[in-house]
Amino acid sequence: MSHLTLDSSQIDRARDLARRIAQQVHEDMHRFTTTSVERATLRLMGVDGVDADQVPLPNRLVSHLHDQGLLRHGAAVTVAGAMLDHGLGLQEVAHAVADGRLELQRPKHEAAARREADHLAAYACERIAANRATREAAIAQHGDARTPWLYLIVATGNIHEDIVQACVAAEQGADVIAVIRSTGQSLLDYVPYGATTEGFGGTYATQENFRLMRAALDEVGHKIGRYIRLTNYCSGLCMPEIAAMGAMERLDMMLNDSMYGIIFRDINMQRTFIDQFFSRMVNAYAGIIINTGEDNYLTTADAYEAAHTVLASQLINEQFAYLSGLKPEQMGLGHAFEINPALENGFLWELAHAQLVRQVFPEACLKYMPPTKHMTGNIFKGHIQDALFNVVSVLTRQNIHLLGMMTEAIHTPWMQDRFLAIQNARYVFGNLQDLHAEIQFTPGGQIERRAQQVLADALALLDAIAQIGLPAAIAQGTFADIARTPKGGKGLDGVVPKAADYHNPFPALMLPTSLRHEERVS
Repeated sequence: MSHLTLDSSQIDRARDLARRIAQQVHEDMHRFTTTSVERATLRLMGVDGVDADQVPLPNRLVSHLHDQGLLRHGAAVTVAGAMLDHGLGLQEVAHAVADGRLELQRPKHEAAARREADHLAAYACERIAANRATREAAIAQHGDARTPWLYLIVATGNIHEDIVQACVAAEQGADVIAVIRSTGQSLLDYVPYGATTEGFGGTYATQENFRLMRAALDEVGHKIGRYIRLTNYCSGLCMPEIAAMGAMERLDMMLNDSMYGIIFRDINMQRTFIDQFFSRMVNAYAGIIINTGEDNYLTTADAYEAAHTVLASQLINEQFAYLSGLKPEQMGLGHAFEINPALENGFLWELAHAQLVRQVFPEACLKYMPPTKHMTGNIFKGHIQDALFNVVSVLTRQNIHLLGMMTEAIHTPWMQDRFLAIQNARYVFGNLQDLHAEIQFTPGGQIERRAQQVLADALALLDAIAQIGLPAAIAQGTFADIARTPKGGKGLDGVVPKAADYHNPFPALMLPTSLRHEERVS
């Protein structure tokens, strides 16, 4: 399919504005750490498990450091210093603090404590690099699935039942399995421990659940001769910790947006911006593809009128991703097929939006979301809506295709619903696989003009945001018609100014050389 005629200077200008917007936020936020970043740091170094009251040990350590006024120096060096000063292992320090037998203090020998923290961090990076190599070897052995990859959600609340559904879905043709998270987990300021069997609207994201599902998908993938990617939700108050757990257990994708938690979960702006940098850095190093959440904007705002906000947000998300070391092929920038089906020529506008995103981000691993807002419970019409969504996806060569369900708006889909969704997509993809090479857009036609208008509107919006700053723009309800204030939301009490001697060993190990800088306040 021929490309739309777009003004490349407008795209370059929009990208430059997004870069300025993201850089300003990064500079403002770099002076702070958070309790969740420090917990993730300790998890990566090897702290695991819970105390006698089932409170995660990373929480116990970080809460203790916070209470002692030590967190601003960085958890890694203080805990490593306690190991050396008391002759204890990392887990022994964690248990001693949790049991009240040890009160942490500044290390007696700062340089030695830093070396020990750096050593533990380097070992963690070796483990993550080995996981990355295992993934690459498996994909090389079996070959990669043809895009658009079929992305399918399981969400029973019971990890063992999820495994059954996931394996069946993989055998039916799914390429990516997403274990949707239990409702409200993003608002928990701790990560549940162990395998879980009860969840509402989803299954809790825990490291053990990650391990169990990864092992099951590896087994079924070996059986059917395909590598099956695993996805979970890296957002909320524990965003960095979930990134760390996913990296350690070889997840392949993470829902990891820079603004989703602010807008849709009312999580504090500072907390989210700081956490998203660290979590994306871990995901980048682990070779994980992130999925952003712009599709959600169109569930609260009109998909036709707000199309430009999606593009503007994608450009900002792209720049935040670059700052964390993510490569374009790891950027699953999100958008959605959500225009009201009663709108005349709606399919043309959906095609215009999808092709616009494809051309603005030619190297990105785009994630295209199905119709949900206007699904009514009429399963026959819903199946047709999903088919049209499938047509746009294959025509515009999307990468990650979240399967639409005809029973959307009725109940959590059953296995047979997923089977029909897979069959619908495979039928459309197979029959239209090369259609994009046989047709072209009408120069100056309705589709092209629509795309040009959305691009122009996105550029104007980015210009306005650059003038007032992203926090102020969010406070005005720029995205999704939802307003959030810089000091509002949950989790602000977990934001901590860094001391001059703050040290975290992971940025120096995980970030590309061009992005590395001393993790301290000058």
